[in-house]
Formats: sequence, structure tokens, C-alpha cells
Amino acid sequence: MFGLIDADSFYVNCQLVFRPDLRGKPAIVLSNNDGCCVAANRAAKAVGVKKFGPYFEQQHLCRRHHVQVFSSNYELFADLSSKMMQVIGRFAPEQYVYSIDESFVSFQKCQAAIPNLWLHCRAIRRAVWRECRLPVCVGVGETLTLAKLANHAAKQLVQYQGVCVIDNDALRIEILKLMPVDEVWGIGRKLTAKLGLLGINTAFDLAQLAPKMARQLFSIEVERTVRELNGQICKTWDETKADKQQIFSTRSLGERITTRDHLQQALAKHAAIAAAKAREQGSLCKTMVVFAANSPHDPQPVYFKKVVQFVCATDDSRELCAAVSRELSNLYRPGVRYYRVGVGLLELCRKTLQQYDLFNTPKSDPKLMQVFDEINQRYGRDALFIAAQGSDQHWVMRREFLSPQYTTRWSDIPTVKA
Repeated sequence: MFGLIDADSFYVNCQLVFRPDLRGKPAIVLSNNDGCCVAANRAAKAVGVKKFGPYFEQQHLCRRHHVQVFSSNYELFADLSSKMMQVIGRFAPEQYVYSIDESFVSFQKCQAAIPNLWLHCRAIRRAVWRECRLPVCVGVGETLTLAKLANHAAKQLVQYQGVCVIDNDALRIEILKLMPVDEVWGIGRKLTAKLGLLGINTAFDLAQLAPKMARQLFSIEVERTVRELNGQICKTWDETKADKQQIFSTRSLGERITTRDHLQQALAKHAAIAAAKAREQGSLCKTMVVFAANSPHDPQPVYFKKVVQFVCATDDSRELCAAVSRELSNLYRPGVRYYRVGVGLLELCRKTLQQYDLFNTPKSDPKLMQVFDEINQRYGRDALFIAAQGSDQHWVMRREFLSPQYTTRWSDIPTVKA
């Protein structure tokens, strides 16, 4: 049996962990630069707030119904997600973190030692709430696809009260009949429309489709989904993730950049972020692309790009930032109000398979970068940073409704008075 533990309205509920006075009241979380609503709790949806709708179009609605608005607090989200996953990991020998708010677990090696799987899942739910103050729903099934559907049932059908264990055929068929086909894992909007033309509107209808027919009409993935809905294990999570072939760090700016120094700072910051990602997966970069542009909606859209080749592949933040500084004259134009910048690392190779050059000595310093990363992991991003990034970054992402970083910044730690 597999389980899926999914946090309810994760971004919103992360904001409410340290604001219990707002529980039960409408609240939303906005995207980068406070652009659109990316998360809304049930109370906010009830007053008409549309998820993924632009915030400026719903601003009046939020004010009228006293909806609490938050900017994306990524530092808080990441820390609370890590704590939640640690709690969940205690209840099963195998765990796979699927996303920031979802985690699969496998009970296959310990199911015989669990007297009652439903009570075990209730214990998971209570432990996450007690230790993290995050509400979660738990779904269990014989396959990953059934676990995902069971989680939908636990979240949407009140009779399950947050926990649904599909452990017999009668319950499996009952839930499949209740679930629309677009709730099935891997069935997107276009595929839902095609299935509808065949009269397949529920998960049960899809489960009745002959697997070979599903493969002929659609794809092998749909065939696997059909088999999984019938209790046959066809999908597993990847124990090891494939390395990324390209690494990009890009951002739309909260405030337009008009000066050369600020453009250099922004590009250096993204170069450092990309370098850290490369080091994390043990890769070196042979080619780097740097770009800067104004908005495509400006009267005269402009786009500048420069490709940098390295003689020796590198993952050193200092070397990448120095390369950015050398190319700045090809990217900066007076009078341009830059809106989007970014850095991409191409032609990545494994550090263990690096090809050295007899006549060129690598300029990178792996030991220094290891210390650099360890300090930032321990004390938070940019506790130590390259000077080219600047210390007063006016151009950073706009977050006007940012809540305190309660668990990652000393100045934001809550004070309790007894």
C-alpha cells in the first residue's frame, strides 16, 4: 500500500501557523511581484476570490470582504515544508517528497506491523497538526494513482474526515464513480476532452477501458493509469533524479533597473544562484548565457543576450560573476528600463567526469565553494554572498504584503509573554 499526504492550501496555512487569529477567515497568497493569487483558502473562495486571477482585478473584492493578503514568503514555506516532511517520514520506512506540500510514503515493508492502517494515517494527520500546525489529508491505495485519488476523496468528501484508505474493491469502485476523470493523476485538460468524446467522464469509466485500447487510442502512460486504477502497480517514484541538463535563474524585477550598477548586481545574483544549483547536483558549466530585457509590452521592446564559453568547466560563483561583469557592456544600454534578467548554465557535465586542459589551469576553488554553501545552508541564503551582488538591492522582487520569516530570521522570531 502507498500513501499520499497532502497539505491543505499549504501556502495560506503556512501564513496562519503563527497567526491563529486569522484561522477560518479569508486569506490568499500572491505570486512573484504580487502579481496574481496563487493560493486561497475556502473562506476566500467562498467570497468570490479567483485562484490564479490577477490581484489588481480582485483588489476591491479583497477589501470589501476583509480578505487577508500575503506575499509569497518562500523562506517560511520551505522551512515549514521541511519540518512537515520530517514528521511524515517517521511513519513509514520509505518516503518520496513529491512537491513542497505533497509526500508519498510506502507501507509495503511495514504493513504487517501496522494493526490498523486507517488509525495509523489518522496518527500521521494528528502529528503534523500537533508539531507543525498544518492541516493535511491522507490517502492510501494499492498504487500511487489510487493513493492520489484517495487523497482527493479525503480532501473533498466530508465523510472521510481527512483520511481515506482504499483497501477493498467495493470502496475502490465507489470512489472511482464519485471522481471526475480530470481528478485522475496524469489526466490533463486536453486528455479529459478527448476522453469525454468517448463517454469517459469518471475515473470508473476510465478504469473500465481496456488497457490495450487505452494504449492504441492515447499512449502507454494512459494504459499504465488504467492498470493502476485497477490495482496493478505500474508507476514508481524515482529513487534517483536525473541531473538537469540546463540550469536557469531568471526573474521579473519588482522595480525597473535603469543603472549599470544595479543591472550588474541583479545578473551577479542570478549567476550565484545558478552556480549553487550546479554545485548541488555535482555539475560543471562549460557555457553560460546571460540576458537582460525590458517588458515586451513597452513601446520599444529590447532584448540583449550574450553567450560565454569557459575554457575549463566551472561551478565557482566568483568565476561566473566575473564573466557577467566582463559582458556587462554588451547588455547595458542607457535609457532602457530593464524588467527581466537571467542567467542560464548550458553544456553541463558531471564534476567526476571533468576533462582537464593541459595548458589551462582551472580557476575554481571547490573547497572554498563548499564552505560558501555550508555557511548559506546553515545561516540562510545570502548570509555570505559575492560582493558584485550588492548589499542594497532596490530591484529585488516586490513583496508588499510579506509576513515575518518567523523560523528563519532572528529578528522575526515570535516573542511569547506568559
